[in-house]
Amino acid sequence: MSKVKVVADIGVGFKCPGCGYWHVVPVRPIETRPSWEFNGDFDKPTFSPSILMTTTYKGQEIRCHSFVKDGKIQFLSDCTHELAGQTVDLPDLK
Repeated sequence: MSKVKVVADIGVGFKCPGCGYWHVVPVRPIETRPSWEFNGDFDKPTFSPSILMTTTYKGQEIRCHSFVKDGKIQFLSDCTHELAGQTVDLPDLK
């Protein structure tokens, strides 16, 4: 079963089990934004470099920083959610 999907022809997205948000990783180079390397495997995705998502919700900063390798997501210690410092499987898309 797939862990990621193509999103709007700009990147590949997955539902983050840490922060609960969708992360869309740009994998097509465009001059005005960076792009990430993607191994093309929708069951065991790997992205490089790390993925950093920040947003503010109800006045509180949410920070989700991770590496995705072989279908697992390694959350770095600077995350603001309960999975900080842990490595877990990316959930299957439904």
